[in-house]
Amino acid sequence: SSSEMAAPSDNAPPSQASSLASKLQISEEVERRYNMIKSVGEQCINDDELRDRLSKKAAPVCYDGFEPSGKMHIAQGLMKIMNVNKLTSSGGRVKIWIADWFAFMNNKFGGDLKKIRIVGEYYKEIFQAAGMNGENVEFLWSSDEINARGDEYWPLVMDIACRNSLAKIKRCMPIMGHSETDELSAAHVLYVCMQCADPLFLEADICQLGMDQQTVNLLARDYCDETERGNKPVILSHHMLPGLLQGQTKMSTSDPSSAIFMEDDEAEVNRKIRKKAFCLPKIVEGNPCLEYVKYIILPWFSEFTVERDEKFGETSLYVFFFLDNFNLCVLRILQPIRDHFKTNNRAKNLLKEVNNLLKQDHKSNRVVPTALSKEMEALSVNAPSSASGLQMSEEVEKKYNIVRSIGEECIQEDELKNLLAKKPTPICYDGFEPSGRMHIAQGVMKVTNVNKLTSAGCKVKIWIADWFAQLNNKLGGDLEKIKVVGEYFKEIWEAGGMNPEKVEFLWASDEISTRGNTYWPLVMDIARRNNLRRILRCGQIMGRSETEVLSAAQILYPCMQCADIFLLEADICQLGMDQRKVNMLAREYCDDIKRKNKPIILSHHMLPGLRQGQEKMSKSDPSSAIFMEDEEDAVNKKISEAHCPERTVAGNPCLEYVKYLVLPRFNEFVVENEKNGGNKTFTSFEDIAADYESGELSREDLKKALIKALNIMLQPVRHHFKTNERAKNLLKQVKSPDEAANAKKENLVVIVGALRI
Repeated sequence: SSSEMAAPSDNAPPSQASSLASKLQISEEVERRYNMIKSVGEQCINDDELRDRLSKKAAPVCYDGFEPSGKMHIAQGLMKIMNVNKLTSSGGRVKIWIADWFAFMNNKFGGDLKKIRIVGEYYKEIFQAAGMNGENVEFLWSSDEINARGDEYWPLVMDIACRNSLAKIKRCMPIMGHSETDELSAAHVLYVCMQCADPLFLEADICQLGMDQQTVNLLARDYCDETERGNKPVILSHHMLPGLLQGQTKMSTSDPSSAIFMEDDEAEVNRKIRKKAFCLPKIVEGNPCLEYVKYIILPWFSEFTVERDEKFGETSLYVFFFLDNFNLCVLRILQPIRDHFKTNNRAKNLLKEVNNLLKQDHKSNRVVPTALSKEMEALSVNAPSSASGLQMSEEVEKKYNIVRSIGEECIQEDELKNLLAKKPTPICYDGFEPSGRMHIAQGVMKVTNVNKLTSAGCKVKIWIADWFAQLNNKLGGDLEKIKVVGEYFKEIWEAGGMNPEKVEFLWASDEISTRGNTYWPLVMDIARRNNLRRILRCGQIMGRSETEVLSAAQILYPCMQCADIFLLEADICQLGMDQRKVNMLAREYCDDIKRKNKPIILSHHMLPGLRQGQEKMSKSDPSSAIFMEDEEDAVNKKISEAHCPERTVAGNPCLEYVKYLVLPRFNEFVVENEKNGGNKTFTSFEDIAADYESGELSREDLKKALIKALNIMLQPVRHHFKTNERAKNLLKQVKSPDEAANAKKENLVVIVGALRI
């Protein structure tokens, strides 16, 4: 401030005195702007930052916004107009965010974006009619801006989601009028992450929103601290006006008697203030009428006069005269708006449309976030459908048998038959999250399954889920490292014999960035139609349980994976049994939106780890898995040490490898046994299991034959990674993080051991 600056010395040279006087003048101007802008907020975080920002920027960017959700009450209208005019008079450039996509996620008007757009235009019309200075004010539709710059916006949203726990995001629910204990949809989590991103996306210097939005604004500042991002937004949180009735802490558009609306006629204003408003004599605390005078009338007129007749005495009937004058002031403010909506044809039509929409919205059934239906949960492999009894040609039956052999489970078989009969080239969705070295279950099984699908005439789209690996914090969320692993996976499949004909590898980040206008509304719609509990149950697809401490990103992940299926227009989903829940989510979404062509789910078997009790191979435990470029010695050692109980089939990983890897690949399993008269060739797993249970096939012979078969499968991959320079470099890069992680793990074990000692 000017008091902080030293006065120019009488003996200072003219040029220095002039310079000091100029600085003094600048400082006074900054202080004037600071005081004006500061007056907007009931609370400012942080005063010093605001002053500093104004001293450096003549035209700071100010972020404001609204969700088009119904008729506008005077707290939304008049306070925003006054605040915006203060900001622009102080040099601010105000960007008003019309949050249409947010209204969609919050199920306003049943999520109908056309209706929401009409309400947004109505809001703009009111602001202009009521005296908002349009100079240096820009209205921005969130859907348009995000679609235009989706490649900037969505990675920011995902990064915010990755860095914040679900619990922290739930604490922001009051921004939507919810509490963290309410029945929430997945969209409510996405909403918070997006609103946090908005001021950063718009490069705002100042966030000017109500006190009810402060938690999400603080989240944006926390994000800036964590990412060391400059230009942390200053938060100006304005006062929240209460409803007119006793005990209403906030005006609500859902309770017409609690609020005065911007185009209310004179009779309606009179009724609400004179007959309904809570205003007891000598009561200041909790008196909404006094608050309106303080936050609307006085700032608007700079004075408030209570005219009363002296014959009624000093105090008698004072409340009556107070309300009368308060009422008159409100009518004076609203008169230009009423005139505009009576005389301007566009405004008249907008108001008529909004009123009709509100009537329809009141009568219509809103989208209610659902849990998985009992019918979907109980859906069996061979449940009958309308296609039962379909007569297949010999060729279709052959295709069906090939495709069906991929899945341990098929939902539904009759739908699959019908699809193959009607569509010569069905689209099959497969995918993977690039997250480390590739084990044999990912490698050999995918090659076998993809080759079966293409041989049956299918087109296979393999989704390289790089953004998903980032959401799941794989490789520290480093997208460049994740992309290296994705290229390494592709290299292995090509070397391992995947037929590239009718196979297309698609990077999730590229496809979503290119087709974001289609993809993200789909994600948002899936999110708003599913409650949080339903999405939490899909945690298994990421290797998580419902009870783990999750990030917000792990709520977005299932919604996005569900959307992938529809973005790729998949007829068949070919993924592991561990992905079943999210694939069921896709089928249920089809039921919800009455989409006829539901994706058929082929869920393949999940190979166990090699150690006893390991239900699933794990890259984090190298001894539990055989990797695609493992040397012969490593394969020999791992299988030799693998759990393989004598004469026991159930829970025997070596037998599972024979069943799901060797037989599908070679159509036979050859066991060498010189004692029993040489080789024995099996073509069915039932025969292998019977011989093993009887003791005819020994554990040693089983392991020996399995080692030989696995090494034959892996030899082309090993050779490729030894002779191809690109492959060698990729493997070197992929192994480095793994080796570092293993070393870190070993050190941790040593430290923990030392602590125990």
